[in-house]
Order: sequence, then structure tokens, then C-alpha cells
Amino acid sequence: MIEIYSKALQEKITIDRLIGRIETGRIGPTLVFFAGIHGNEVAGVFALKKVFEDLENQKEKLRGTVIGISGNLKALAVNTRYLKEDLNRLWTKSNIKRIVKNDKPGPEEEELVAILQLVEEILEKGNGPFYFIDLHTTSSKTLPFITINDALINRKFSELFPVPIVLGIEEFLDGPLLSFINQAGYVAIGFESGQHDEKEAISNNIAFVYLCLVYARLIKKKSLDHYQEYYNELEQASKKVKEIFEITYLYQIMKGEEFKMLPGFESFQVIKKETPLAISNGEVVKSKYASRLFMPLYQSQGSDGFFIIRGIPKFALKLSSLLRKTKADNFLTLLPGIQWDNREKEILRVNLKIARFFTGPLFHLLGYRIRVVDENYLRLYNREHAVKTEMYRGEKWY
Repeated sequence: MIEIYSKALQEKITIDRLIGRIETGRIGPTLVFFAGIHGNEVAGVFALKKVFEDLENQKEKLRGTVIGISGNLKALAVNTRYLKEDLNRLWTKSNIKRIVKNDKPGPEEEELVAILQLVEEILEKGNGPFYFIDLHTTSSKTLPFITINDALINRKFSELFPVPIVLGIEEFLDGPLLSFINQAGYVAIGFESGQHDEKEAISNNIAFVYLCLVYARLIKKKSLDHYQEYYNELEQASKKVKEIFEITYLYQIMKGEEFKMLPGFESFQVIKKETPLAISNGEVVKSKYASRLFMPLYQSQGSDGFFIIRGIPKFALKLSSLLRKTKADNFLTLLPGIQWDNREKEILRVNLKIARFFTGPLFHLLGYRIRVVDENYLRLYNREHAVKTEMYRGEKWY
């Protein structure tokens, strides 16, 4: 058990690994929430604590199972993003294999093992369909938004919510928890509810959790008091921005670099090319793009300085969906310089000298994201091949 503090509410609560677990005994989906994967992001933990307290009095309205899991307990106890390494950058297959064999794991490695055991138990003993939701906040001011790996099941489920969606983050970050779960074929989405210590970040999380309960069909819309209020709250907080955006650039802070974001920037802010954004080792960092700024860094820990995003045209989204449903990527290997990298057909290997004209937007349309680059080859990963389609086919949103 640990005690955590919310500056926004000026309150303390005591939590354990399980914030809450309600098993109704009535057949239905399993909905799993994570909060506090970063220890300075307590808004999601406070929101889940409140929701589970309220749900205890509404069990008769629920079906299936809903679970709330605390993330980095050691970092939450001292209100810091992490102690030794970012827990939300460790969830790769190679890291996990190494960590579970480690006799002397670090603090975040211990947290990973504990969470992994819980997730494996849930998947082994629980009933599908499974939904995994990770609650976060940001160091800068922001509209509430959803972030996803670009699989159609994630996209379709996310489109139910009245907030902007940002996809493609897996092309820039290694080891997020949700990428690990999505690779296993399950719906896995992140929700960023606001700035770390704002009251609205807690209330936005509460609203989002209740909408998840409705859209995942654990509770009927007509049975949920204040459903419309929750929906309206998120719609207003997001200023009715309902676009789907794609990450196009990440400013990566290098080891030893002195980086400081210039004050006053917010996520989704429109910026012009050459706009001064930060100071790096005494030099001004200017935007290379006329676009939107995303998640500028205003905290001491973290290596992601800022992202640049752009809106995706609706016709491109529709074309992307059609191409994936018809498995058009099966024809890619007929093109010169492109072949499967493994037997499971999860990864494409692209020879840059031959196939340079096919990279980028074409692969994004088909669901591929570039993850490994060397001077000769790209390796592209596709989430669609792992999706447990049959599990979700009967859901209303599918």
C-alpha cells in the first residue's frame, strides 16, 4: 500500500496495485484500466478510485469484469515520472525476456514483472472481448485526446469518443505498454486527459472511464446516470476537435543535451515554419514544419522534446480501411525490393535502394509503421496481422 497526493484536489488517498476489481458474474467483456504508469501522473489513479467507489453501488447495472491497475507504485509514492528508467518504454519482447530472467531487477523492472503477471492472469482467466485503456496526463496544457497504435480495431473503438485521436506514435517510441498489448491482438488505447495537476484532468478521466463502460457494453447507456453530461464534458474540453491526426516528427533529446521548451506552448497549437520552440545547448530550436505542435515537454524527466502532428484527410482514412480489409498488402511482395522478413508475415523488409519510391504514406495506408532503419533496409511492422478479429466482430462499434 502507498499514499499518493493530488495537488489539484489537495487530497491524499491510499492505493495498492489493484485500484479496483468488479466481477459481476454476468457474462460480458473484460475492461482493464491502467493509471500511474508514470509516477507524476496521479489524475488517472484518483479518477479510477472514485469510479470504483461509485460502481460498488451500481453492480446490478453492470456485466462482465472491470479492473483498475496502478502502474509505477514506487514512482507514484514519491511523485516522480520514474526512478531509474521509464516504465512506459520497457515493453518490448526482448526487454521483457531479459527482465523476467533478471535476478536483480531495477525498480521499474520489478513494476513491469508485477503488471505483466496481472495482465497474463486476466487474459488466461477472463472473458473476452478484452479492452485495455491507459490513462495519462501531459506536462503541457492540452485538449483531452486519445493516442493509439494504428490498427483498425483501435481506430474504430476510439472514434466513438468526442475527442481528437493521434495515431502512429509506435513509429517513434519503443516499448509503450499499449504497443505490447496491441501486438498481442487486443484493443489498447491511451487517453491523455489534460495537464498533470489540473482538476479537469481528473474529471475528464472520470467521464472517459464511464464512456468506456458504455461503449465496451459493460453497462447500457440508458442505465448510466449522467451519460450525456460525460459526453458533453469531453466534447467541450476538446473544443469539438474530432480529427484524426498522425505524428510526423519527434524532437528526440540526446543524452547530455540541455533542452528547455520555450514557455507558453500547448498540444494541438497551430505553428508556422521557423517558429522558435525550444533552446538546445544554448541554440534556438525552430520548427521545420507549418503544422500542429504536440506534447511539448515541460518537465525535467523524459527524452521526447516535442512532436509535430498533421490531420489525416477522411478519404485517406477510408482508403486505408478498405485496403486493410481486402488485405492488399499481400501484393506488396510482388514489388521490387520488398519481401517478408519472417514466416509469420508480421514484418516487411524493404530494400531502400530499390523500393525508395514506395515507402512512407503507402505503407501507412496499409497499416505498416517503420520501426528499424539502417543504411540498406527498412523493417515495417503491421498491427493488423495480429488482431484477434473474431473476438471483436460482434461488437456494435466494429
